Amino acid sequence: MQDEIREQADSHEPSEYAKTPKKAAASGWIGSALEYYDFFIYAQAAALVFPNIFFPQTNPQVAIVAAFATFGVGYVARPIGAFVLGHWGDTHGRKNMLVLCMMLIGISTFLVAFLPTYDQVGLLAPALLVILRLVQGFAVGGEISGASAMIIEHAPFGRRGFYGSFTLQGVQAGQILAAAVFLPLSAAMPPEAFQAWGWRIPFLLSVVVVIAGIIIRRRVDETPAFQEEAAHGEVPKAPIVVAVQESGSDMFRVFCMALMNTVPTTVNTFGATFATNQAYGNGFSITLYLWISVVGNIVAVILIPFVGNLSDRIGRRPCMIVGSFGSAIMGYLYLYAIDTQNTTLAFVSAILMWGVVYQGYNAVFPAYYQELFPTRTRVTAFAVAQNLGTMATAFLPTVFAIVAPPGSNVPVIVGTFVLAAGIIASIAAYTARETYRVHMNDLGVPGTAPVPKEEYERLRASAMA
Repeated sequence: MQDEIREQADSHEPSEYAKTPKKAAASGWIGSALEYYDFFIYAQAAALVFPNIFFPQTNPQVAIVAAFATFGVGYVARPIGAFVLGHWGDTHGRKNMLVLCMMLIGISTFLVAFLPTYDQVGLLAPALLVILRLVQGFAVGGEISGASAMIIEHAPFGRRGFYGSFTLQGVQAGQILAAAVFLPLSAAMPPEAFQAWGWRIPFLLSVVVVIAGIIIRRRVDETPAFQEEAAHGEVPKAPIVVAVQESGSDMFRVFCMALMNTVPTTVNTFGATFATNQAYGNGFSITLYLWISVVGNIVAVILIPFVGNLSDRIGRRPCMIVGSFGSAIMGYLYLYAIDTQNTTLAFVSAILMWGVVYQGYNAVFPAYYQELFPTRTRVTAFAVAQNLGTMATAFLPTVFAIVAPPGSNVPVIVGTFVLAAGIIASIAAYTARETYRVHMNDLGVPGTAPVPKEEYERLRASAMA
């Protein structure tokens, strides 16, 4: 009798433990917002401040390249963090992993506030910066995969796209917080004071992030899907081995789709320097450029749940393809607007490229990547594949600064890189299988048929009610 119950559950949804989708979504949203606030204040500082204080000023272009390189180093550590933390999440639970992520990134970000400058200690300054960035990257390597697993494994069938999108809505909110903290400081403080010590204030605030994030994440329940796996002795000892053996082709697809990280990297990191750094001569103020980031993120935060819900209606693949290819095409327009110092066009193109079209990819991938893998290897497969993809894009700002130096045709050179990433991601999404009508316990299982459209709509309507 017990075997029959288990067999029935295996072909549908986890049924032995209660789901709490709203609680999981809220904790995932807040946790991701706080954790990515930490991550993105570093990105903002790397573009706006670090070239001037952590590196020698004898050659401004070298300083820009070096600052972007320290930004990229964090992404190098992400696959390592994905491997370690993904293993932890698949063997010890999503909840424990997320608390650990929060502690690591919060402490490492807080310590950046106390770093000496290049003028004070020479090369020791960038060396210490790199070490803390490595810890940051290690922690973030498990964040999105763990947070989105927590949410979609609590989500009702037919609403995984909607609930899963809250992970990225939290990430975008974290970017708003990061830019919003820098905005009043850069606007109100004299430039000399901001460069000397004002930039340290956002990093000091990370101590609040650590405390709040740990409290929030300790209160969420472990997911029913993982609890059933653990109760039935189905937790793998080596998730990465099983993931590569059983889901290697889907991991490669996730790697290719994750190259879309090129879009926010271009907008937030290289775009900020292209617009504001004197070497490029485009004349955007730091405050003005931060407003572009804030407005684009506000639009994204508003749209993300609607796009997530749309993917529950029409499927993940159409949203992913349109979002990837469409936003990549718009890279040319956005960079052209900066190059021609057209403030209005820069605002509009950034909002359309990143705040609107890119969300077809950004709002959907947390659910889609999770759904390509079975419960027992879900966090590891997602984390490793996605972070390898983002690592491949991490040094693009450094590459852009080298291949598109001041005086070159930056919009064409950099825009072509962005378009190439969009084409690769679109092809990967097109060749992947659709997942939105597949039950939780059937995800990642070869040969599983999706629920018929009419039955799916009935179940989805019931979940929404």
